Amino acid sequence: MLHSYFTVKAAGEHEIEIQRSQFIAHIQRATSEEEAQAFIQKIKKEHGNANHNCSAYLIGENDQIQKANDDGEPSGTAGVPMLEVLKKKHLKDTVVVVTRYFGGIKLGAGGLIRAYGKATSEGIDHIGVVERKLMRVMHTKIEYTMLGKVENELRASIYTIKDIHYLEDVEVEAYVEEGSKTAFTDWMTELTNGKANITEGIVTYLEEDVV
Repeated sequence: MLHSYFTVKAAGEHEIEIQRSQFIAHIQRATSEEEAQAFIQKIKKEHGNANHNCSAYLIGENDQIQKANDDGEPSGTAGVPMLEVLKKKHLKDTVVVVTRYFGGIKLGAGGLIRAYGKATSEGIDHIGVVERKLMRVMHTKIEYTMLGKVENELRASIYTIKDIHYLEDVEVEAYVEEGSKTAFTDWMTELTNGKANITEGIVTYLEEDVV
């Protein structure tokens, strides 16, 4: 699993107009080629009367799955420029379909490359990008009398609270980078005077917005 990577924040779409043609960028995450193809077919069905539904996707830890489709536009003028935008923004597990409704003015090869690239880039900027960081969820069980101090210190620290469970004792879940487990345990032990029960939980990704 990658220590961290960038991907789109959510599924969404964004429309721009260039020389009277409408370009609609549809974007979402995809962790497999089957998922990407299903999304492409869904958009093609929804916009079956469009002139073109060009697509590109980049999938895998090492970008091992890369596809670009011009869907009837001149070769290399749509899918490849869209794929290049995904690469330049260092995105992973992302699929994009740009739907074009022709407005009557031909753009030429250079114009098409710029248009599809711009539609993709602005679509991604509109939806937003997140960095997914690999984290270990650490569980800390404490007495209720310690909760105020522990919660305040956690919120002021480099760690992020995932959840708090109010059971017989309080259990606080926090996201901790894998390489910081020992430091977290030592810090929490000192903070609670050795009265905390600290255990390791699952490994998962924590998402942070990229400004």
